[in-house]
Amino acid sequence: MNALNKFGKPRLLIIGCGDVGMRLLPMIRDRFRVFAVTSQAQRLAELRDQGALGIVANLDNPEQLYRLRGLADTVVHLAPPPAEGTTDQRTRHLLRILPRGGRFVYVSTTGVYGDCGGDQFDETRPVAPRNSRAVRRVDAERVLRQWALRSHARLSILRVPGIYAEDRLPLERLRQGTPALSAEEDVYTNHIHADDLARIIALTLRRGACQRVYHTVDDSDMKMGEYFDVVADRFQLARPPRVSRSQLASQVSPMLLSFMSESRRLTNDRMQYELGVRLKYPTVAAFLQQLPG
Repeated sequence: MNALNKFGKPRLLIIGCGDVGMRLLPMIRDRFRVFAVTSQAQRLAELRDQGALGIVANLDNPEQLYRLRGLADTVVHLAPPPAEGTTDQRTRHLLRILPRGGRFVYVSTTGVYGDCGGDQFDETRPVAPRNSRAVRRVDAERVLRQWALRSHARLSILRVPGIYAEDRLPLERLRQGTPALSAEEDVYTNHIHADDLARIIALTLRRGACQRVYHTVDDSDMKMGEYFDVVADRFQLARPPRVSRSQLASQVSPMLLSFMSESRRLTNDRMQYELGVRLKYPTVAAFLQQLPG
């Protein structure tokens, strides 16, 4: 029997067990013995209550990661890259201690495509990152692919858009009256509910193909301003004022402006057909309609 299975279940390691990771735990803890890496010791009890053994480690400190060596041959990587630079050193540190073979699911971002002028496309489109955050994600995807080929590991990459949930809606932004782009200059955005994303990860562990990329987006087809409008209407808040891009540049942070400068519409056929995903919330509107009150 494989040493990783000596407790009767295969072992799974979650790197970066935040909100999505906590939603994932109930879906996988009966199948796996789950270890979850956190940088905060105060979260160990919370993780234990959800059926995971928490391990305190910092991906920025490779010496702390050696205790993870050989711990599991199934890994879900949810941790973001560092905040600066053009490479993802965190992922490089992690790969040094992983065993050969096994199963690896990496949660990336749709930002790797950059601005696509509102085009609709599938996973065959080349990446073209425009900001440093997306550049680091592309770097992580590249080094993971190289590692998977060398190690004969089964790697699946999930490219994830804006994640929302009941507690992850732009309500504070709406209350503050932060403007949105005029309809003529607005950008298309993509969305996924956090619960749906967790379920997609669980399905990818079972069905994801080797070296395969999946768009984990819902069926919504809306511009960013429309998204703010439907949320505002549902909570009886004022819709955001619409301004030109030149006006917006002086009213929001550079990071927020960068999010509002990329327009794309991603298809999700591969996710639905290959992974067998049936979304609980196929659109943002469907989610908002089922909220109580």
